Amino acid sequence: MDIRIENWNDTLKEPKPDYQFGDHVHIVDKEFYLPQLDKHRQVWIYLPKSYKDSEKKYPVLYMQDGQNLFHAKPARNNEWAVDTTVDNLIREGSQEMIIVGIDHGEDERLKEYNPYDSENGKGEGKAYAKFLAETLKPFIDQHYRTLPDVNNTAIAGSSMGGLITLFAIAAYADTFGSAGVFSPALWLAPQIYDHIAERLSGLQNHKLFFVAGDKEGNEMINNIKKVYSLLNPDGKNERIVFFEREDGKHTEWFWHREFEPFYKFIAG
Repeated sequence: MDIRIENWNDTLKEPKPDYQFGDHVHIVDKEFYLPQLDKHRQVWIYLPKSYKDSEKKYPVLYMQDGQNLFHAKPARNNEWAVDTTVDNLIREGSQEMIIVGIDHGEDERLKEYNPYDSENGKGEGKAYAKFLAETLKPFIDQHYRTLPDVNNTAIAGSSMGGLITLFAIAAYADTFGSAGVFSPALWLAPQIYDHIAERLSGLQNHKLFFVAGDKEGNEMINNIKKVYSLLNPDGKNERIVFFEREDGKHTEWFWHREFEPFYKFIAG
């Protein structure tokens, strides 16, 4: 009897699927340089289907965690599928927007998306936010047909991406006019409350969309309420909203679902 072992079970690796994306989702650069951090990241862009056949200019939404943003074939269980969502909303009459996604730094994500030092290491979020405002946005405005003013520039992210989104719109209120803050990891950056308080006047005319779920825990909800009360103490500013969802969990399917009301909030 001739028995040969081809491989051991614990050394076998599932082949990575060859993901395909829509023909209006492109990679801007697989190794886009972040001079503020001396690193490289893949940058994606979604162009509305009308882009290739028109000369019009479009608002731009910048989003964190680019790996999970766009719908892939085969489908992934951790994707936001923002391109298919926006395609559907545009067909229903919503405003067209360009969406730019920046890949996170894998193991470095907890540092890159935190403006402050923490148990995870020295915070690099201030440099990252500066990259978004002073390097990436000018590049996108130069190479694509955009509406570059503050009222047509938005930013969004979830968890750590929500934290850096909130920091960025406060730090660069003359660059970003609206923000989607999904389940932000505020517990890792208690200094953010002072940051917001110092910049309240610059944010009162901005659109801020906060959302989180009860199944993410009391700390999550209480932290967002604390930020919301700073920004909108009497609840009368309709440009600053917070939605607490009873079934919401700290996961992509929840953020995918809540992306639609956020997009309608900023784009109509």
